[in-house]
Amino acid sequence: MSKILATIAQRLGLGLVTLFVVTLIIAGMIEALPGDFCQAILGQSATESTVQACRRENGFDQPFVTRYVTWLGNTATLDLGTSLSNKRDVGEFITVRLENTLFLAAFAAIVAVPLALTLGILAALYRYSWYDRFVNVFTLTSISFPEFLVGYIMILLLSVMTSTLEGGSWFPALATVRPETSFADRVHLVFLPAMTLTLVVVAHMMRMTRAAIINLLASPYIEMARLKGIKNSRIIVKHALPNALAPIVNVVAINLAYLIVGVVVVEVVFTYPGLGKSLVDAVKFRDIPVVQASCMIFALTYILLNLTADVLSIVSNPRLLHPR
Repeated sequence: MSKILATIAQRLGLGLVTLFVVTLIIAGMIEALPGDFCQAILGQSATESTVQACRRENGFDQPFVTRYVTWLGNTATLDLGTSLSNKRDVGEFITVRLENTLFLAAFAAIVAVPLALTLGILAALYRYSWYDRFVNVFTLTSISFPEFLVGYIMILLLSVMTSTLEGGSWFPALATVRPETSFADRVHLVFLPAMTLTLVVVAHMMRMTRAAIINLLASPYIEMARLKGIKNSRIIVKHALPNALAPIVNVVAINLAYLIVGVVVVEVVFTYPGLGKSLVDAVKFRDIPVVQASCMIFALTYILLNLTADVLSIVSNPRLLHPR
């Protein structure tokens, strides 16, 4: 038990170091952005004194190191600052957008995870059958297309082409949810972006599940179970699947991280008011506090879910503590 706790503490320390490096990358990339916010918001007709006053007001006249340390200290105290474009508190603004992104990611995960595990188990059970080949071809095809193309195909098939039917289109092309939108309406509005994310991530999870189970089916204890006359389906569910949890949990956690961090393109395609869409808009308008806060949330989410995957893998398979 102490070995597991020490390994978890080591992973957490590595996560903190990674997060610190990410803050340096975020600050450096924002510093390298072309253009000037004050010049852009005030227009080309603004005088130099007005532009300089804007820079002083927002701290842009200070050295990079000073601004970085100030931002890092404020972020540590959950002070995300004020949006430069709409003068709203970034924490309040980001919270609403983050809730929308989490709802979309949760919707996609609820569909994708059980579907991928089921498809993977069946593909391993009926290995080399027509079903196995069909599922592999279909999932590889879906993962080969970029997210924006999958999104546009979904819009074409389930929104545009069905709009000529009686009763209107099945699903809206734009997922414009609002805080007052009911749960049922929200599910209907985000169906297309959620299914787009599902098609993108289900292939990876399905293939990893299939590979993990097939690898275990060659183990001696599986051969013994077969010699005892146990059905193949029971062998997979009762014997192979529990021992395959470590790689499966790892790939599921990584794909959950993608569902939250990789929603930027999907949110832009469907005009979904999530954190990814806010990040794109903030970069366009050079709203630096929003860009910094959004990037930090994405980075923290990805690091935490990867750490969770490592910890769950170790807990479910303690043999990982003693690599050969």
